[in-house]
Amino acid sequence: MTSDQPVGTDPAARVDELRRLVEHHNHRYHVLDDPEISDADYDALVRELRDMEDAHPELASTTSPTQTVGAPPSPLFAPAPHRLPMMSLDNAFSFEELVAWGKRMERIISGEVTFACELKIDGLAISILYENGRYTRAATRGDGVTGEDVTANVATVGVIPERLDLDRRSCPAVLEVRGELYMPLSAFEELNRRQAEAGGRLFANPRNSAAGSLRQKDPKITASRELSFWAYQLGAREGGPRFARHSESLDFLRQAGLPVNPEVKVLANLDEVFAFSGAWEQHRHDLDYEIDGVVVKVDELHHQQELGFTARAPRWALAYKFPPEERSTKLLDIMVSIGKSGKATPFAKLEPVLVGGSTVGLATLHNEDQVALKDVRPGDTVMVRKAGDVIPEVVGPVLSSRPKGLRAWRFPDTCPACGRPLSRLEGESDTFCTNAECPAQRVQRIAHFASRAGMDIEGLGEQRVTLFVELGLLEDAGDIYGLTAEPLLGLEGFGHQSVANLLGAIEESKRRPLDRLLVALSIRHLGDTGSVALARALGHLDRIIAASPEELAAVDGVGPKIAASVHQFLALPANRVVIDKLRAAGVNLEGPATPSVPQNLAGQSVVVTGTLEGWSREEAEAAIKARGGKAPGSVSKRTTAVVLGEAPGASKLSQAQELGIPTLDEAAFAHLLETGELPS
Repeated sequence: MTSDQPVGTDPAARVDELRRLVEHHNHRYHVLDDPEISDADYDALVRELRDMEDAHPELASTTSPTQTVGAPPSPLFAPAPHRLPMMSLDNAFSFEELVAWGKRMERIISGEVTFACELKIDGLAISILYENGRYTRAATRGDGVTGEDVTANVATVGVIPERLDLDRRSCPAVLEVRGELYMPLSAFEELNRRQAEAGGRLFANPRNSAAGSLRQKDPKITASRELSFWAYQLGAREGGPRFARHSESLDFLRQAGLPVNPEVKVLANLDEVFAFSGAWEQHRHDLDYEIDGVVVKVDELHHQQELGFTARAPRWALAYKFPPEERSTKLLDIMVSIGKSGKATPFAKLEPVLVGGSTVGLATLHNEDQVALKDVRPGDTVMVRKAGDVIPEVVGPVLSSRPKGLRAWRFPDTCPACGRPLSRLEGESDTFCTNAECPAQRVQRIAHFASRAGMDIEGLGEQRVTLFVELGLLEDAGDIYGLTAEPLLGLEGFGHQSVANLLGAIEESKRRPLDRLLVALSIRHLGDTGSVALARALGHLDRIIAASPEELAAVDGVGPKIAASVHQFLALPANRVVIDKLRAAGVNLEGPATPSVPQNLAGQSVVVTGTLEGWSREEAEAAIKARGGKAPGSVSKRTTAVVLGEAPGASKLSQAQELGIPTLDEAAFAHLLETGELPS
């Protein structure tokens, strides 16, 4: 349902077309919970329509989607009229647009203005009604005037109280609370994992999954999915205390027992607002929920009354939107790359598009099943997502834009690098090239061996490995230690100093502990935890080689699957040749990586944030893992404790406080490592 209009199109025809497009996508988003285009592409359509209507006032209409809110409520639910309209927000995408908003306000109001800034949660707007402190109704936004009655479903959301924690004197007879219903990222990942195991449809993003989970006829289904809620606004109200500022009303909601996001901040001017927004744009992925911007509100309620509303939005509030992390673009081709273990991974070649702050031309498609499940085809318009440093991925096709006759893509039968057959093992989702001499595998194995995750040889990245393989200098990882200066000098980019640096880094890597060597060898299924366990239990690579699969499986943290893979890998003659080269070069084959320590943190999850004096972040997390614990990068309800160094992440600290999770200084952290117990 996209449209590429030629230059010179009649304005009236283009406005009609844009209105049809926007209404179509409103219905897909608000009613079906199945959007076809990204928020950024939708915003672009709305902005073009608004610009066209501004340029041609004779085409303006009160029924235009630029003058209306949301979409008509679904007939699947009873209608729920709002006591006060639930309006939308106007958007700003730059500091200049933020300043222009401020100047428009200056024409209406005067005097001191401060701004309450809140994170813009990417969820579903909900109105909750309390009468005499008791939960009585919940409704979606709908078209702003009438929503859908979802009272029974919202009642299953654990963080929403059935009764407000207010005494009779301060409890309004009627209190409407507005906020955002959302699905935490951890819950979204778990839901999609269950969907995949059951062979069901995967949800595209947490917002869609929250909306789909809420709009269930059976509240038990809603209850089975972990939804949450942030209150952000008072709606209709009868009785109760009076407030002078919006921020005071949020404090009241918090005191009443409603969840209010801890990241609300009142700022003095738009420069501070812009800085606040920029900081959260950088840290948006520190949270266990998705945000797509910052909502800026005039804090003084008397100024809000003076400013009033347009047909669809308050003049006293604005959504400052972050750069999009999801965009649509053309899928030019689907190709297959071969990894270090021979794994064949399909990836998308895209018409380059700016997403997540960088230009994306390639994106992962994970495996054969994912391509089939998403049903993306070369020639499709597809949704592409890139969140922070995460590898870009194709979310799915825009089916309404699919050209007729487009054929489904088939996974190739042969390896694109060596031409040998590809094999998919029964019961597995991955496909492999089983040719150990495959040139693509060779490059990836050597590059992984030298990578930071492996032997950490600075200056020996994939590009140089590819060059050395092409020149015949490297056939396997063992040959790295046979490199000399003579064949390197004279190559483009290799002067005396760069060659000396590379050879020095290679020499330095010989001292890496045994667990790093095990990781570097690219043994299938063997990761950091299993490598440390084997190094600690057996102490030398030769003893690991000599061990039977049963002896390897008996090592705590290994198990039969990893044991079989390790034993099979080390028994292969080609791999023995590599190990002999490493031995001859003097590479360390002994362990353990760290002194044996008790596994007193088994089952515990400890988050480290800020700068510690006694440990680097990596050392602190390694100490937790060495004792059997987990050291995730984000705080959740499963977190045991949060270790706070200097300048800790604000979101991690606030989440710990919100969830009641203990926080530890360095002395308390040392006690935890020593005893496995939190200080009393």
